[in-house]
Amino acid sequence: INLHFTGDFHAITAANNTLAAMIDNHIHQGNQLGIDPRRVSWQRCVDVNDRSLRHVVTGLGGKAHGVPAETGFTITAASEIMAVLCLATDLADLADRISRMVVAQTYDGKPVTAGDVNAQGALTALLKDAINPNLVQTLGGTPAFVHGGPFANIAHGCNSLIATRTALAHADVVLTEGGFGSDLGAEKFFDIKARAGDLDVSAVVIVATIRSLKYNGGLARDQLTTENLDALQQGVANLARHVENVRKFGAEPVVALNSFTSDTDVEKQWLADWAQTNNVTLVPCDVWAHGGAGATNLADAVLTTIDAATPTHPLYDPADGLEANITTIARELYHATSVEFTKQARTDLAYLAANGWDTLPVCISKTQYSFSDDPTLLGAAEGHVLHVRQLLPRIGAGFIVALTGNVMTMPGLPKKPAAEGIAVSDGGKITGLF
Repeated sequence: INLHFTGDFHAITAANNTLAAMIDNHIHQGNQLGIDPRRVSWQRCVDVNDRSLRHVVTGLGGKAHGVPAETGFTITAASEIMAVLCLATDLADLADRISRMVVAQTYDGKPVTAGDVNAQGALTALLKDAINPNLVQTLGGTPAFVHGGPFANIAHGCNSLIATRTALAHADVVLTEGGFGSDLGAEKFFDIKARAGDLDVSAVVIVATIRSLKYNGGLARDQLTTENLDALQQGVANLARHVENVRKFGAEPVVALNSFTSDTDVEKQWLADWAQTNNVTLVPCDVWAHGGAGATNLADAVLTTIDAATPTHPLYDPADGLEANITTIARELYHATSVEFTKQARTDLAYLAANGWDTLPVCISKTQYSFSDDPTLLGAAEGHVLHVRQLLPRIGAGFIVALTGNVMTMPGLPKKPAAEGIAVSDGGKITGLF
């Protein structure tokens, strides 16, 4: 997706970094707005996992090279422009949202927006084509819109509202992804995207595998293809939590069990019995092996669910305030006992309240590996504390980002990155992408 597939990421990166250059140039050229260089919150971005860019200093080399400042880079998916593009309804709305983005504070603590530095026109021009949905097709020939990519662990986790509305205008049934489970993607779909776009949901599909459930039951990665009923029985608590979470939005989920050749008959039967006992609709399918043809039974189950659908609803009311709504998400979906705000987060709460932003929806940035903010707590974590370290205004997007635990908006590469396995043949064919 990121290797030049649609061009969205490149356009967003260019727009993001143009704004950063315009802010720095405004300060260098006399700083009529009184921007405090120590309070410039807008960072540059790049679509490469590069931990060395998390904290950098710009403007070194003397007066001709700008004003020195501590800053950093985020991954493109975490840029507010990504969220703005994915939630905008048209070009005019895009320009308006860009103009509202908060980029800095003045010396007396007042917010400075992209509109204050007159950046909205140039940025909208850079995004003029990127705002259009990209129509592609799956390997099975099914039409699909791939548009944007605000990853759910660090952003709001849904494709663009324009793509969803376009699909709804051309099909009876539209499937859209909310990445990284019920606690991240689904929550943000219901509480951010569906609220912003006035969307209703007729069905929810939770994708599960026996291997992932055994991993959540404590089995080591190199043992996941061996039969282990004990690990499956322990790990199914993770699936149960996702089912419980989806029901809190008023939806009854269908669990798609994506089958692998390593799944044993004993494991599949145990999971089927668990689903029947717990009144969970579980549909084994062979998408991994056969693509769409392996999921016709899943499609039938989804259509049945749609016929019996009742209206869904968000989890919280933004009017209750940021602190209350973060606590609601932590308690209801993460099963945390409490939320702990750092001193910086408390300062951020006061700043947001002073500017009237404390009743916006919240986008919690959290590890995707756990219901807690600790990626090592697998299964269905209970009784933990959610640690909020910072709150970031994303006024153009229309929500507040809450950074929790040690989650980073600029990831690092693993010990053996996927890039090492990619090659291009003499004929131009790329291998190693899957």
